[in-house]
Amino acid sequence: MRTEVEGVIDVDEDEVDQELTQLVTFSIGDEEFGVNILQVQEIIRTMEITNVPRAPEFVEGVINLRGKVIPIVDMRRRFGLKSKEHDKYTRIIVIEIEMIIVGFVVDSVSEVLRIPASSVQPPPPVVAGMDSDYIDGVGKLDDRLLILLNLDSLLDNEEKEALGTV
Repeated sequence: MRTEVEGVIDVDEDEVDQELTQLVTFSIGDEEFGVNILQVQEIIRTMEITNVPRAPEFVEGVINLRGKVIPIVDMRRRFGLKSKEHDKYTRIIVIEIEMIIVGFVVDSVSEVLRIPASSVQPPPPVVAGMDSDYIDGVGKLDDRLLILLNLDSLLDNEEKEALGTV
């Protein structure tokens, strides 16, 4: 029960929310991933992607989004999976990494959800090596596991430089 006395709100202890993390969740292959919603500028449907000669292997090409040329990273290739044709569920998640706007192609965007910070565990030691610095943790939701990504860390400095020149 909430009561307000002179501008101060009194909240019962069991009503106090835990610290929540708001995520955009998406799928790549059979796995479900989540990224902090604050990293996401927008989510768009796929559009015509122009190939760029001599671009890094994981770069699918570039798009023109409202007059801005944006490099597009194929998340399947980035994770070492086989590329697949885009379909009606394929989306591009647009983010900014160190002043560079980048689009990440994912198989589908599932939902925006809020999970308690307490349900996020650090990545298991098996995946906590040098090549997985971009994994922030694993979120447990009922019968699902979400791999939480830090998109800022997904690309190393050399790759970020290469994207800046695409």
